[in-house]
Amino acid sequence: MTIAFYGAAKAVTGSKHLLTLENGKRILLDCGMFQGGSDKVQELNENFGFAPDSIDYLLLSHAHIDHSGLIPRLVKEGFKGKIYCTPPTLELCQLILNDSAGIQQSGSGHEDLGVSGTVLYTKEDVEKSLQQFETVPYNKECHPDEDISFTFTDTGHILGSAAINLTVKEGKESTRLCFTGDIGRNENRILRAPQPLPQADYIICESTYGNKFHSSLKNTEERLREIVLQTCVEKKGKLIIPAFSIGRTQELVFSLNVLAEEGRLPQHLRVYVDSPLSVYATDIMREHAECFNEDMLEYLKFDDDPFGFPQLHFITETEDSKLLNASKDPCVIISSSGMMQGGRIQHHLQTNLASERNTLLITGYCEPSTLGGRILQGAEKVRIMGEEVEVKAEVLVMNEYSAHGDYEDIARLLHGQDKEQLKKIYLVHGEENGMEKLKKDLEELGYQNIQIPDFRMSYKLPSS
Repeated sequence: MTIAFYGAAKAVTGSKHLLTLENGKRILLDCGMFQGGSDKVQELNENFGFAPDSIDYLLLSHAHIDHSGLIPRLVKEGFKGKIYCTPPTLELCQLILNDSAGIQQSGSGHEDLGVSGTVLYTKEDVEKSLQQFETVPYNKECHPDEDISFTFTDTGHILGSAAINLTVKEGKESTRLCFTGDIGRNENRILRAPQPLPQADYIICESTYGNKFHSSLKNTEERLREIVLQTCVEKKGKLIIPAFSIGRTQELVFSLNVLAEEGRLPQHLRVYVDSPLSVYATDIMREHAECFNEDMLEYLKFDDDPFGFPQLHFITETEDSKLLNASKDPCVIISSSGMMQGGRIQHHLQTNLASERNTLLITGYCEPSTLGGRILQGAEKVRIMGEEVEVKAEVLVMNEYSAHGDYEDIARLLHGQDKEQLKKIYLVHGEENGMEKLKKDLEELGYQNIQIPDFRMSYKLPSS
């Protein structure tokens, strides 16, 4: 068996890892879209680097666009096999992929998708691809054919996220391979902690924050409250929070819900979630309490809607979004996209970024070449929708809301592996300097043969 890395290799987006068995069968792990502001992104999204019609099966770790976003194009270009994922992942993919197609067909917001005006696929292509999905619950062994079996285990990253645990038989030998997908945090407000991984021979491991340590969640709500009060009460400004529609938005809403229920938010202060996708994703989250952790289930006994409170308003219509953008009243605005490269957040930034009264609160990873990445690097001026805008608003960061685990979370997930049986770890989905640090730290823990793959490089995996 060989493995080739067609995305998220020494980078964060475009997750795609291709397994080719000795008998010629091919399994693709994820089919994500590349994102960012570089010139190469369009070409990478248009050209897979392999023949889509040569793929037999696609196994999907979760619904985020950088893991699922090119599935309709894969089908459009000839892939006819089954797409396996967890049930919540399918529900979220229906939203995300249709939203992606709608943005492309409308001709706006292409920067976030990295297609520069090119329509990679239409809504019709999305509907066709959805017919090839087949859902598999967590911890249920599935056999696509006699040589291949896999189970999904919960990674606690977003609703439905899973590690893919494969066993591949080749002749009399078998190989156990785990792809972690994106690893969530052991300490989580809503979702369960990542499940221990079954023993593997090879692990493909994400590393987004593998060189970082997140702050504890203990004082998160209080810190968020302080930022709200400082911005909206003391400065009488707007608190702008870019957030991915799935995962981070619901975490932020839940924190604000807790503050509101405890009477720690000003009653007159309005909170807006300005993203149709976020609204529908939040509805899906409400329907999947089976994925919640014990603390969240306990909370539900006292508050049957943890994603709703009187000051909260969900906005779906464009005209309502424009009215919000024109308002001068202090408020909190949560809007997508998280990297600020497209979506309604750009309109709010264009209007509010130049005022010292306002605050931009960044709560997650931003790829360096994106608008969010440039602001994080201290840009004094940025270009938004063709207009140069000064960055005078206060820029704050709260990594407590990251859906990605840090070094300790990654080390905890790997801890149960027998190092003698584990032949190699491939680090993906991270920036190269962070990967190098994680590699060194894992080697100090006794892990050997840690590889940082190059883009589109192929590696032979000897059988057990």
